[in-house]
Amino acid sequence: MTQYFHTVPSRPGLNALQDDACELLNFAKLNLAAGERVSGTSGDRELLLVALSGRATVQVGDRTFEWVGGRASVFAGLPHSVYVPRGHTWTVTALTDFQAALPSAPSDLDTAPYEIRPEQVHTGQWGTLNYARHFREILVAPNGLPASRLIVGETITPSGHWSTYPPHRHEQDSGTEKRHEEMYYFRVSSREGWGLTRHYSPERGYDETYTVRDDTLLSIPHGYHTYTGAPGYSSYYLWFLAGDGRTQGASLDPDVGWVQKTVGMM
Repeated sequence: MTQYFHTVPSRPGLNALQDDACELLNFAKLNLAAGERVSGTSGDRELLLVALSGRATVQVGDRTFEWVGGRASVFAGLPHSVYVPRGHTWTVTALTDFQAALPSAPSDLDTAPYEIRPEQVHTGQWGTLNYARHFREILVAPNGLPASRLIVGETITPSGHWSTYPPHRHEQDSGTEKRHEEMYYFRVSSREGWGLTRHYSPERGYDETYTVRDDTLLSIPHGYHTYTGAPGYSSYYLWFLAGDGRTQGASLDPDVGWVQKTVGMM
């Protein structure tokens, strides 16, 4: 049975997620103490190192990026990221205790590594009322930054709010809908905090709701999806997509999609 919901391992070092739901996307989490170092190679994939907390030096091939990161947590500032192209070795050396997310996807693009500094991140708000949430677009076309497949951003959901609402899907190239896999990597502002995510597909016959806690992940190869956070806790998810192109497009659940039309009237 395909597993769509995961608890991300929290061991020291590089924690790779074992996922069989998505064909293109993959994810790993980096946990380093100050002074520790880990290395890897991108192979035939591109990856984006998104600093979650702390600072590190990141070397990609012959390029060195100093003082990557700096925020105390994902709730305390904008992300600082490093793009690792295919065919490159990389090394991360922690300057403080350091955590990073490493989403990846297959790549056919040869380009130079680069960093995306916090001031380059596009921010704003989606939704209104109790489904307002704050987005941070990191690697999203058309921002002029080269990438083969990856689309990456962050969302902060306030206490008690709904997010990625109305539920939407992006599983086929039809009209404005574009085919993309997606993953949501969740953090919650307190370890005891939680939320709920619903993932469903009437066509495929599944409808599941999962309890989201800190360091969990939802794989979304298809189907509608939405999230809500419990009152008392802010929540975060890193969202990343991959498909045949980097132009985004989605279809809303027709039963509740009308809610989107009310945004301009409120």
